[in-house]
Parts: sequence; C-alpha cells; structure tokens
Amino acid sequence: MPDPVQVATRRIETPKVGENGYVGFTPGKTEVLKAGTVPFDAKPITSDIRIDHDVEVVVRDGARLYMDVYRPAGSSKTEPVPAVLGWSFYGKKYSALDMLPICTWHCCVPRSDLSGLEKFEGLDPAYWCPRGYAIVSVDTRGAGHSDGQICVMGTQDAEDGYDVVEAVAKMDWCNGRVGMAGNSALAIAQWFIAAQQPPSLAAIAPWEGMGDMYREQFCRGGWFSMSNFDLIAKAIVRGQPDSGLEHFSEMYRRSPTQNAYWKQKRVDMTKIKCPAYIRGSDVSSIHTMGCIRGWLEIPHDAKWIHWSSKQEWYELYSEPESMEELAVFFDRYLRRIENGWETKTPKVRWSALQFGNREPIDNIVIDGFPVKGTDYRELFCQPDGRLAPEKAASVTSISYNSEDRASFAEFTYTFTEPARLIGLPKAIVYMSCDSRDDFTAFTILRKKDKDGKDLMHLNFPMHATPVKAVEEIPEKDQASLNLHLGSMGILRASQRAIDASKSIHPQFPFHPHEKQEKIPRGTVVKLEIGIWAMGVDFDAGESISLRVGGQFPSIAEYSSFSGPRPEHEQNRGQHKVHFGGEYPSSVILPFTPLKK
Repeated sequence: MPDPVQVATRRIETPKVGENGYVGFTPGKTEVLKAGTVPFDAKPITSDIRIDHDVEVVVRDGARLYMDVYRPAGSSKTEPVPAVLGWSFYGKKYSALDMLPICTWHCCVPRSDLSGLEKFEGLDPAYWCPRGYAIVSVDTRGAGHSDGQICVMGTQDAEDGYDVVEAVAKMDWCNGRVGMAGNSALAIAQWFIAAQQPPSLAAIAPWEGMGDMYREQFCRGGWFSMSNFDLIAKAIVRGQPDSGLEHFSEMYRRSPTQNAYWKQKRVDMTKIKCPAYIRGSDVSSIHTMGCIRGWLEIPHDAKWIHWSSKQEWYELYSEPESMEELAVFFDRYLRRIENGWETKTPKVRWSALQFGNREPIDNIVIDGFPVKGTDYRELFCQPDGRLAPEKAASVTSISYNSEDRASFAEFTYTFTEPARLIGLPKAIVYMSCDSRDDFTAFTILRKKDKDGKDLMHLNFPMHATPVKAVEEIPEKDQASLNLHLGSMGILRASQRAIDASKSIHPQFPFHPHEKQEKIPRGTVVKLEIGIWAMGVDFDAGESISLRVGGQFPSIAEYSSFSGPRPEHEQNRGQHKVHFGGEYPSSVILPFTPLKK
C-alpha cells in the first residue's frame, strides 16, 4: 500500500562502478567463489559459494526489486537450504569494508574479521554459507536498480518485504523457511516486515532496531534532528536518476506533529508472530527503546532479549560467540533442529556498565525486564544541588542558558552502598521560559567517580582499541560510536501531553505528539520525561547526576552533515527549573534487587 500522504523526496546520486561495492547491473550472472578465495583482500572464504547476481523479484504493484543470493555451491532442489534476508536501501554490495573506514578506529573491526561479501550491517556469507544457509542481500525499492522511490520503513517497505520473503521461500534452492537478521536499518526493517506476518518468515533476529521513526530518530520528544541521516544519504544511498529518497526534514516541516505519514513509521509490535531473538544496548543513540518495546509487546513467549555493552558492528563482526549463538537460534527455527535453544537460552540477559576504565559486567541473567522487584526510588531536587528522598520544603529555581551546551541545571545523588540500576528512569521537572512560548528540555544521567568527575563508557573492549585508558582518547576521536555518556530523555514542552493507555510502562510515558500546546511565557509546566533504558553499577562513594539543559547533551559528531534548524525551533534565553514545595521536581531511578 502506498504511503498515506504524498511524500517529499530528495535527489540521490547514481551508482558508480567501483564506489560502495558497485560492480554494474548484471542480471542473470552467476559465479562460484572457490574455497580459499580472498575476494576483497580481507577474510578468505572456507567453502565454495555460489553468487546469483541481480535476481529479480516482482512485488505486488509490479515494481522490480533486485537481490544477490549467496548460497552453498552444492545447494539444489535435492539439498534445499534456508535463507536469511538482509533488507535495506544501503546497496546490496555495500559492505562493512566500505563503511567502517568512515568511522573512528574502524569501530575496532579488523579487516581479517570480514570477507567483504557481507551487506553492511548484515550477515557475512563467508560464515553462513559453509553452515548450510543462503544469504540474500536485497536492494529495496528505489535503491540500486530496483524500481520506484526509496521508502524508509513504513507500510510500503514492509509489504515489499512480505512479497520478497514469499518469493524467496518458493525458489528451488530454498527449504521454504526464511529468516531475517542484521543491525540498525536491517533490524528496523525486520519489525515492520514481521508485523505483516509473511507465512514463510520463520524467525527474526533484530539487533539494535528502533521501532518508531518519529519518537526514536527524527523527532525524539518532539525535537527534530536529522540524526545521522544526512550522512547516510550523502555517503551511502544510491539509485537510478528517477529515484529519490524520503525527505524527512521536509516531511517534518509539513507536519511537525503526528499525521498519517508519521504514524505509519511506528511499527505495531503486537502483530509479530514469529520467534524473535532481540539484541540491544544502552549505548545506541537511536535503537535502545525499539528493542525494549519489541521485548515488551511481542505477544508470545518465543522471544529472547540479550542486552549488550558494546557497539553493534563490533558485536556483529568481531565477537565470534555472537554468531555462534545466532546460528543455534536459526538452526532451531530455520533448519528445525532440536538443539535445546528454548531450554538452554535465558530469556533475558543484561549488561551493567561500570564506566571509566572498568569493564562492564555482561550476560547477567535476570527474571524479566523490567526486573521483578525493582525499587523505583524517587529522588527530589534540592536547593544545594543534591538529589534526596525527601521533598524540598520551599520553592526554589535554577536558571541556565538554553543556548549554551555547557550551561545546565544539575542535581546529584551519592551512593552510600553499592547499587545496581537496571531499568527505565524518568525525570519529572517543573520548568518555565520567559523568552518563548515553547522550549525543549534535554536530560541526561551522568555517572561520576568518587571525586565527582564525569565518567564515560567505552563501547568496545579496551584491548580492541588503540588506547589504554578512556582518558587517552583525543577529542577528535570522541564519537557517538565509541563513547556513551549516559542515558538521555528529551521533550518539547508544547508536546508534553501523555496518553497513559499507550505507555509501555509507567516509567516511560507515551506522548501522542498530535498537537502543540504553547505555554504563556513565564508559566511553569510539568514535564514527565522518559529517559532511555539504563544498566549501570555504582560503588559506594560514586554518584549519579541528573542534568537538565537546552542543548543536546551527548556526542553528535554527525550533526555537522545537517543544516541548522529554523530559528523558531531553537531554544533561546534562560530556562528555569523549579523545585520544592508545589513543584516537586525529581528523578525516579530503577534500583534492582540484584547483587554484584
């Protein structure tokens, strides 16, 4: 079904031979890579792999989509194999070898961990074909030589995915069972396609996938940002001259609040019926809450969630145990091997970050998420900058310059005994602005050491990096991919309304974002700001602080690729945080009963 409103598009570059893995349009071409081949001067392949290039699938509206199929060279009608789809508009031959050099430290993934056959953020055929799987890399609608305009998630993309799943299942080399896997864009697509319930989709493995493009990427809390999308559009996305890419900033200009366009960019997780193996983390700047909602809303028990402390591409390509576990999952549901997956695999595993130069504690088995028995402890803002269990008696306020990232209100709680916080924090702040009738509040939870110094979490194992301590990382190398400052929440004051019936948890309010209720200048309003999930350990003497400010409080190096927002959307002047008395500003933190 086409998008419910006319979609603005932006022009994209056409594919060029030699760029982003593109080798030309070669429908009908088949080749066999022999064992021992090193196709991209990186990781050698260990078995013969057949590649069918530019295989055509015609979807329900007649559009032609093209895909590459990597499968064991011996697979045939007599030895059919399951297929795993990698679904995105990034280019079916655009690999991690193409992308990772753009990133700081190549995201700590050495070339020796990649064959170059992998679609970026997807599975590597060099690992999976020897294990009896076909890897199918798709150019979605409008990408590469596929027909149409590029639609980023949403209904049209999901229906195309349904059709391709069913077409692949019927191919003579396939055993009729199809899975999906991959990070980020390849994970997000899985939610949307699985919600269409294609009969042959036997299992999904969405690793780091948001589920609501308005609330989790472009308009978090009602505040618009292009996030990393301008970078993606410029460096990665390619299509034919008559193809275009959805123009999100223009669609936001046309409707800054929820309309039919934005609503179909939120997936209905309750419609997902196939088994799901979810992986997520605190450290993603986009995907955290999509993974949480998937876990909470998928309406059956054939689901598992494994929370990580590491950047997703490192985990996908440089942690062998990740692929080994995924192989057990897919063996169970795509090959139907009774391997004990259901009985041996914990339903919920989490990570507790320790920050600084201390390694995180991974693979913590817990009894659910949120953890049963969690103590949601409310700590109130105090005039001396503390957070404390008691409310301040009299009304006080703190002002900050909303135009300065270094200016913010901060309230700190120091732990008197070791504690573990796993779950969903929430800030409740009473605020006003004298200079404008709308404003955006940014909140972040920062961990501090015993001397009060702000700490950062390294998203890779220290041994994989070129440094020996977090303090050694130069400012030019501090990026959102390698450092996590703390869990954040954002809310535009005019879009503060809450629909509790749609909230996934009392700690994470659902904001409809259907209208803007402007605020008379100087008027105090209550903002309930859901902060994204956290899992952090604290020692006695360490602290956590709630910061409230007027600028994005974490690392967003990719923002240099995007133009400035219009003046009327900018924060201006002083913001005030009111607390005490009738304005009990606070933060609610999830103290878990787990022991270290």
